[in-house]
Amino acid sequence: MIGVDLFSGAGGMSLGAIGAGVDVQVAIEADRCAAATYAQNHPRIRVLNRRVESVQSVDVLRLPRKRKQLIVFGGPPCRGFSTSNQRTRSILNPANWLFAEYLRFIKMVTPHWVVFENVKGILETEGGYFLNRVIQGLKRIGYAVSVCVLDASRFGVPQKRSRVFVVGSIDGITLQTPKPTFTTPVTVWDAIHDLPILRNGAGINLLPYRCPPKSTFATQMRGGLDSCANHLVTRSQDYIVNRYKSVPPGGNWSSIPAELMANYANPERCHTGIYRRLEWGGPSVVIGNFRKNMLIHPSQSRGLSVREAARLQSFPDSFTFCGSIGFQQQQVGNAVPPLLAKVVFDAIRGVN
Repeated sequence: MIGVDLFSGAGGMSLGAIGAGVDVQVAIEADRCAAATYAQNHPRIRVLNRRVESVQSVDVLRLPRKRKQLIVFGGPPCRGFSTSNQRTRSILNPANWLFAEYLRFIKMVTPHWVVFENVKGILETEGGYFLNRVIQGLKRIGYAVSVCVLDASRFGVPQKRSRVFVVGSIDGITLQTPKPTFTTPVTVWDAIHDLPILRNGAGINLLPYRCPPKSTFATQMRGGLDSCANHLVTRSQDYIVNRYKSVPPGGNWSSIPAELMANYANPERCHTGIYRRLEWGGPSVVIGNFRKNMLIHPSQSRGLSVREAARLQSFPDSFTFCGSIGFQQQQVGNAVPPLLAKVVFDAIRGVN
């Protein structure tokens, strides 16, 4: 099975596909830093640093003429569908229409399988209008369509993160929703306990581990390495660090004294995910824009490092991110957890 990754980002879905035995050969990503990260970690895969809209011919992909089954996967940028983005969750947001380019590409290539991924918010945005357009668009092209919503924490990812997967089969095959494989979730402690102790604003990229791995997950992520990269932390101002100190494990901005929130016109309007301190004993909250949301380390008064967030997304430590700290944070937050993606590709391989 040959794979093409659309809107690939850093390559979380590709990692899942490769783990399931898919031979990914092409990735298309418009963002320069994300494309660089993808290329660095997948040197044998052809990366097109361009917008999907610019791909007008199947010849551009240069896929083998006598190919095995082709699977095209990926998801358009999802900020317009996110439940935390109430201002632009509408038909008026141009970014919400990139699904049309996805469908155009599918019609041009006509792969055997299609996997469209997005945030759970696409179920509610405009009453499910965009999700319905994707489903109906695939059916008009000739695909049998299956839809499933999967919580990453039920499949070995140390994070409560629900994603919608729309799977299309040109051969009329329907896919059963994968059954959870973990009854007890992987915790934040399982995920990051062995990573280095860092300070606010830490900027040393490569560091050794703090201690031997004491969980199956940490052992899996380390893969036998002695050190790993991307130990970068946003340098927060002193008044923000003081806010961090006021938040208990599992708490959020509401635990911060009013005098420390004086620069907010109305703190009551803050999203519940703002200033959330993670808890050691459970899975993480969603690792989205973790810098903007100012997610707090479980026991240290600082934001998460890029590597800690990558662990919580289930990226192995051998996977390194390119660009400035801001670009790295964005790549991690936007990614599909590789272990969750692998579940979907395993299910497709199982019925194929």
